Amino acid sequence: MKKYVLLLIMLHSLGLVAQQTISGTFTPAEDYKFLLIYQLESGSKNYITNASITNGTFSLSLPENSQPGMYRFVYAVPQDEFYIDVIYNGKENVNFTFNTRTGVSFSNSQENILMNSYFQTMSELVGKLLNFYIKRKTDASEFAQYTKDLKEVQNTYEEQSKGLLVHHFIVANRPYIPSENETVQQYVANKKEHYFDHLTLDSKILQSSDFLVSKLSNYVFTALPLKQMNSVERQTAIEENIKTVHQKIKNVPESFQFEVYYKIWKMSNEGGMTSTAQFLYHNYLEKLPLESLDPEKARQLVLEQRLGIGAIAPDIEWNSGNAQKKLSSLDGADTYILVFWSSTCGHCLQELPQLHQTLKDYNMVEVIAVGLEDGTTTWKTESDKLPDFEHAIALGKWDSEYAETYAIEKTPTYFVLDSEKRIVSKPEDLKELMKLLK
Repeated sequence: MKKYVLLLIMLHSLGLVAQQTISGTFTPAEDYKFLLIYQLESGSKNYITNASITNGTFSLSLPENSQPGMYRFVYAVPQDEFYIDVIYNGKENVNFTFNTRTGVSFSNSQENILMNSYFQTMSELVGKLLNFYIKRKTDASEFAQYTKDLKEVQNTYEEQSKGLLVHHFIVANRPYIPSENETVQQYVANKKEHYFDHLTLDSKILQSSDFLVSKLSNYVFTALPLKQMNSVERQTAIEENIKTVHQKIKNVPESFQFEVYYKIWKMSNEGGMTSTAQFLYHNYLEKLPLESLDPEKARQLVLEQRLGIGAIAPDIEWNSGNAQKKLSSLDGADTYILVFWSSTCGHCLQELPQLHQTLKDYNMVEVIAVGLEDGTTTWKTESDKLPDFEHAIALGKWDSEYAETYAIEKTPTYFVLDSEKRIVSKPEDLKELMKLLK
């Protein structure tokens, strides 16, 4: 689970400053061994140094030429999931504790304590107002008290944070607060209309944290009509929100645009909204210089577009007797199973005969078995034992065209396709495939 920390600096902190110590404690100690430290900028990060975590503790000073700003402390992989973001001002020692179960707490950081206090308090107050609507309450005095508390707390924190960098986050996070009693429909509509009133989208400090990315992705998936919607209507509404976000950020650095779009794209895929992910990719992500912005994420994007759920499977050709066949030209089956295997793979030689026997009971399922091979002799012997499969061969094994196209890292690897050759599932093993077939 991702944990975020904002240890905020004074607004006027610029240039070189005296070194200070950043230290911390991780619990349980045996789970943490190292830290990688990056300096964050708008949509990018630069490696600075690393540190060992010994018996659950670490202490370091950043290099003398380190500039004030946001720094990322990565404590596990994948790096974009396990990290703590810290703003270093060079004027104060920073200490925090991280617990796997309870998260982060910290000391020697006045601004960060103020930040955490603000977000916790506002979350509770907004929750009370939402609960008022959820329970369909109508007491005008109760409603007035909730909105009064929200205004007073927001104004108090804005006043307390003047002159501090935390002020930027507090002002940007100012929620929509009704000025008078209104229905839940009015509240939802007004909340959406005023969502961007206080967001400073061109702020370099805000761009270098997860704050803006989270706020924008939250808008995309939650600023929806207050009515029952089917999946198509919901995705259409989300795509309209994506268009709105695009208009808001189209003039900010491409590196930051990429981070926003990538987060929304990833959430769409994980939520099973493949058409929304496709919409986002083709209309916005694909138009950015992906390779120069983030080569690794660019590779993931391209791979997912090619092999993601809902994508048309890349075509495969093979000879069957005197005829040449193509995956795209096959018809007559409701389901196609594409399996990448090798005649020298022990697991394959166990699993494929089982699959071959099982599918005798499934008339509308067809298997295309692609052998990743160094030669044809063994492949011919083993493939002949599976006469009900269509057989293709990819010479060159792991370096073959089809192995690269389908990003094959192990054999056997299964893809389940529908009648239009769209990828509908990628079972991890034969057991999962059998469960899916049943």
